[in-house]
Amino acid sequence: MISKGGSEALLQTLVDAARTASPDYDILLPLFRLLAKVGLRDKKFGQKALELEALDVTLILARKNLSHSQNLLHCLWALRVFASSVTTGAMLGINGAMELLFKVITPYTRKHTRTIRAATEVLAVLLKSKSNSRRAVNRGYVTSLLRLHQDWHNHDTVNTFVMIRRGLLLCLQHIVTFRSGREAFLAAQGMETLFSITQNCLDNKGMEPVISVMLQILRQCYPVSPLPLVTPSSAYVFSVPGNFNPEPPCALPEEDFEDDGDEEVDKDSDSEDVKEEYDDLETDVDKLSSKPGLDRPEEELMQYEAMCLELSYSFEELEPKFGDDANFEDSQNTNHHHIPTAASPKQHCLKKDQTSWGQEKEDTVQTSLLSMVKMGRSSKKRPIKNIYHNVQSNGLGIDSLGNDIPDIQTSPKEDDWDIEAISCPRMSASFSNSSSPREAGEAIDKLLHLHPKHIPFHDPCLYMAKARRTRSVVDFKMVAFPDLWGHCPPPSAQSMLERKCGVQRIKIFEDVRRFIQPNDIINKVIFSLDEPWPLQDTASSCLRFFSKFESGNLRKAIQVREFEYDLLINADVNSCQHQQWFYFKVSGMRANTPYRFNIINCEKPNSQFNYGMQPTLYSVKEALLGRPSWIRTGNEICYYKNHYRQRAAATGGTSGKCYYTLTFVVTFPHDEDVCYLAYHYPYTYSALMTHLDILEKSINPRQVYFRQEVLCHTLGGNPCPLVTITAMPESSSTDHLEQFRHRPYQVITARVHPGESNASWVMKGTLEFLVSSDPVARLLRENFIFKIIPMLNPDGVINGNDLVRHSSFRMEDCGVQGHQLTYPSPTEKKTNAGIFLINV
Repeated sequence: MISKGGSEALLQTLVDAARTASPDYDILLPLFRLLAKVGLRDKKFGQKALELEALDVTLILARKNLSHSQNLLHCLWALRVFASSVTTGAMLGINGAMELLFKVITPYTRKHTRTIRAATEVLAVLLKSKSNSRRAVNRGYVTSLLRLHQDWHNHDTVNTFVMIRRGLLLCLQHIVTFRSGREAFLAAQGMETLFSITQNCLDNKGMEPVISVMLQILRQCYPVSPLPLVTPSSAYVFSVPGNFNPEPPCALPEEDFEDDGDEEVDKDSDSEDVKEEYDDLETDVDKLSSKPGLDRPEEELMQYEAMCLELSYSFEELEPKFGDDANFEDSQNTNHHHIPTAASPKQHCLKKDQTSWGQEKEDTVQTSLLSMVKMGRSSKKRPIKNIYHNVQSNGLGIDSLGNDIPDIQTSPKEDDWDIEAISCPRMSASFSNSSSPREAGEAIDKLLHLHPKHIPFHDPCLYMAKARRTRSVVDFKMVAFPDLWGHCPPPSAQSMLERKCGVQRIKIFEDVRRFIQPNDIINKVIFSLDEPWPLQDTASSCLRFFSKFESGNLRKAIQVREFEYDLLINADVNSCQHQQWFYFKVSGMRANTPYRFNIINCEKPNSQFNYGMQPTLYSVKEALLGRPSWIRTGNEICYYKNHYRQRAAATGGTSGKCYYTLTFVVTFPHDEDVCYLAYHYPYTYSALMTHLDILEKSINPRQVYFRQEVLCHTLGGNPCPLVTITAMPESSSTDHLEQFRHRPYQVITARVHPGESNASWVMKGTLEFLVSSDPVARLLRENFIFKIIPMLNPDGVINGNDLVRHSSFRMEDCGVQGHQLTYPSPTEKKTNAGIFLINV
């Protein structure tokens, strides 16, 4: 019917029938009903009505029938479909349609409610136009709509007319979409009015249509403000070699910007942008080749021979010697995780770069906390020799005032634990200068003896040694307790959190209460990387925060209420964005008290925290009680857009980008505990280096070829490890060596994005499986040579970045944009024959 001109015919009939001397409503009313149905299916119905002058005719009929509710109702049905076009709605506003509708809906009355409901629906559609909303603001309709909605709310005690109230709220929602509308709404105390209304009906399911619209209005009208930071740029700055500028803020999708226009710009197009998305699809079979050609001169490929020294290795030591296998088995049984105390040459390791990695010996770390424990366990009490005699003793940590904490005198009793000092020891902690080093060592020995826990492939002494060699932007002096002590899997699998309905709504209303009822707001900064240390008072009842350790990135903590804290995470180094990963320490809590944490500067538009994911928590007291585990924790978890925006100056003059809040409630298990909270199970660079050394000592070198080497050094001066794993040749015969050298390569990489710590755990399991005695692992080793880069972005992991490295460029862009000169990184992905790349 529409394609055959049915809409035009009906509209023309309406115009002809209405312009008679005495319009016949027996014809007009069915015609209006028919137009209302057809108009819903005709996208150009409003434009057709405008061209055929049906708009003017319908408005005239509506004005004539203000006292005839039935005739007026039919006219309003037609106006509702006419106004579906923004152009038509603007024209109706010019012709006085809004004044007409206000005569219908005001003042409050319980008569002709069907007509009033239809009028509110038409008015809501008209106010989608910016010109109509501006006209409504100029004529004071915002105050009138608020007062009218309040009248309906007060009189509709049994919620019979919920749809009329919703229609009035939709009118306000369209008005406050624009800046002038928000200003008028705030001036009329609309926030206070709607907030007080919602408090009485939050639990009423019948009020759901009204509450959802009120919530959107309150969120739109919450005054926009910048983050409570001195600058959105990272608190950590690294001087990048070369002429590199920090990464400019990336353009965000249009949905992340406020728009005061009438309509959103239509971004659908048939341009090349759409085609480029599918450029990687190989649709032409003739263009496919089994062996891709080289993209550089063959001479340049010779430099990669340094990473494949196994191909030129002679394997002369493969000649069997009596007792080799037995000796290895004995050593494995007696000391499975024995760690060498010196950097002795390894049988299958490349010589490391003496200038930056490996020039120090694998010291026994007699200055570390847990080395004292090992010395205390030995049968012979030898005098402690301080090989770091030039390092002043700094105790085990610092208090909240930044002062050195004296050496611990630990008691087996839980009440006597100096939990704050144990929880984050200094890398340079030393007992050798204390007055009673043996007593300190014995005390810690007792502590560990009471709470022993074997953690596979982990050694605290070696971890401390590795952590001291790790280079960070701000030179971290502390070690996070979970990384030093280690951890075991939770005792049982944890299911996804089932989110309760209405949690996010409650949290948003609590945020709105801050603006409307600020009397109970403390708003006290208690931790900040931007402020001189310290800001925390040990005598205060508030929580204490800390994050200046490897992979930690809490930048600021603000106490909002007694048990509520706003947290801001640090942007990536040399950047003003990429805030999603978090890892920090919190202490000074009360047991069985719910604490709310709001991380207010997240960037992603959505998160798995909305679908059952929980943050991870590590309790130091639980670890000392023999349960060192990261567990999923928290309830009332939700993730939503907040009112914070980045300053326009920081985004190059464009509208500021939006930020999102991750909020969750944690109930801690112990009083005065020290806990660590993280986005996911952390895995630090030092943990990786520790794991690789222990893993190498756990294998049988006559069966497994395992070699560590330095692929490159990062901008921060940290070695990027490259691991080679394969099976040893059966012998040094020519045939066996030929088979060895013709094995295809498998390249496996992980952790290109520092915030994806789960990739490191997958890589950890992969490494342990490949060197295991599993038949499948043995078969893989015999048929492939595995080149593994377990951490592509060490600097980012060390400094708590989420996405990028020191130069603020994404690592997957290296080699494409020509940044490999500043970062000789392994991200240059070549696809030579026989090489397959897997990125975890």
